[in-house]
Amino acid sequence: MHLGTLIARLEHENNAAVALEALGDIVLFTAVSEAGSRYEESPGAYAAGAVARFANGAGDEDWVSLIGHIERADDPGHAALVRMLQWALALDAVDGVGEGQTTCTCGAPHALEGLP
Repeated sequence: MHLGTLIARLEHENNAAVALEALGDIVLFTAVSEAGSRYEESPGAYAAGAVARFANGAGDEDWVSLIGHIERADDPGHAALVRMLQWALALDAVDGVGEGQTTCTCGAPHALEGLP
């Protein structure tokens, strides 16, 4: 499977949710769940958004790192998803949900009323 095909498939919430669960990484799943809940997203929606954000916003170094992880991995799809999720989680940890912020870094509108 080509990387573009993988990314296109993971940009759909249901596919991303299945792939996220298949990773079997409870720590990563918990981090994705917590990040998604800040934006009122399911873990699958957050994962799909993370893949889309990576595809549209990652820099050259991020892509080189991703390709390196894929080349060394026994399961390239697993490695790609993990790397994209880590990238998005790190970005959201820096950006966070600030005062008056009503969207996550994916650019989609989210109702964040009631968040501190």
